[in-house]
Amino acid sequence: MKTSNALLLISVLLFINASTEWPTHTVCKEDNLEIYYKSCDPQQDFSLSIDRCSDIVTHTFNIKSAIVLRHSIKELYIKLAMIINGKTVLTYSETLCGPGHSKLIFCGKKKGERLSYEGPVTLGIKEIPQGDYTLSAKLTNEDHVTVACADFTVKNYLDY
Repeated sequence: MKTSNALLLISVLLFINASTEWPTHTVCKEDNLEIYYKSCDPQQDFSLSIDRCSDIVTHTFNIKSAIVLRHSIKELYIKLAMIINGKTVLTYSETLCGPGHSKLIFCGKKKGERLSYEGPVTLGIKEIPQGDYTLSAKLTNEDHVTVACADFTVKNYLDY
């Protein structure tokens, strides 16, 4: 019995390591707004959900998110890019955790710890651009190692 359990576990791990593409997850889909994401880190997926798509345009909305850290976070950097028709049209980067300033509660977390957040988020945008586009987000630590990476597909067919 133990041998069959061990073989099953090894098979699952080999399958996961052989797979380089994670499934596309639906964040929300309401009326004329749809948001999907796919992890672009071949070694790790994560979870993310939003209560209601329509809340995003109110500037503050509730999310639930979780990931198990594969790398410690002393410093954390985010790079965002908006991509339309394969061309990057907007980029943004910011230090989220660093010496002397930590904007997030999970700054300083160690490898193997589970990060989860459930609560309000404010994006600081006035509207979601109309159209069909991709937002690419990548979090890296002080060693330039990917902590999390995702490509979000946004389909907005109505101005708010």
